[in-house]
Amino acid sequence: MSNTNKTALVVSAHSADFVWRCGGAIASHVKQGWHVKVVCLSFGERGESAKLWKLPDMTLEKVKAARRDEAQRAADILGADVEFWDIGDYPMRVSDDTLFRMVDLYQTLQPEFVLSHSVKDPYNFDHPLAMHLAQEARVTAQAAGHNLEQKVLGAPPVYAFEPHQTEQCEWTPNTFLDITDVWDLKRQAIECMAGQEHLWAYYTRVAQQRGVQAKRNIGITTKRNIEYAEGYMKLTPTVVDTL
Repeated sequence: MSNTNKTALVVSAHSADFVWRCGGAIASHVKQGWHVKVVCLSFGERGESAKLWKLPDMTLEKVKAARRDEAQRAADILGADVEFWDIGDYPMRVSDDTLFRMVDLYQTLQPEFVLSHSVKDPYNFDHPLAMHLAQEARVTAQAAGHNLEQKVLGAPPVYAFEPHQTEQCEWTPNTFLDITDVWDLKRQAIECMAGQEHLWAYYTRVAQQRGVQAKRNIGITTKRNIEYAEGYMKLTPTVVDTL
């Protein structure tokens, strides 16, 4: 493992989103020596915990505790540094205090890249709200006059990770990340999400499908056996010297 001193930020609407959608990216970069910060805006306690609510004598606090435990164990497996902001879900609302907290995190962390949700999601309004927060905080953190005591943020690229309903979310992958060598870690993290066991096989199939597509798009001279991959939609321009 190399010590790059590089950082990355993941803004996850609910406590399981980062596992399904970018667990491979987290594990892969941690393996390379990166510090990956995950912010779970909510526990998904109302909208994504149906299995838990069917248990006897269940309460909101018990659901939150169970979801937090699942996500923490998954983050530990992936090597992520996770924070739980508990701002609520279904519906999620973002206050100015939450926005400025995210701005401060940007300026402190100085991430090399940012991962969050698709810009559109007609099935889950919490998801685009999380991406909106990630983007608005990023822009605010770039403002020289925002907080004179902190370092102004540069322009870290922003990627939208894969939503559950890609076509309806108008999400198209333009970046594939090979996660074959960390797939076992991602699968272990997935299996921590006991409250949503019905998604384990689904996101395994997604990783296999993206692996096929990634392999199709590598150079003909590149010798790499890609079995599992994650797809991302890059939302910000890339500046290059050569094409």
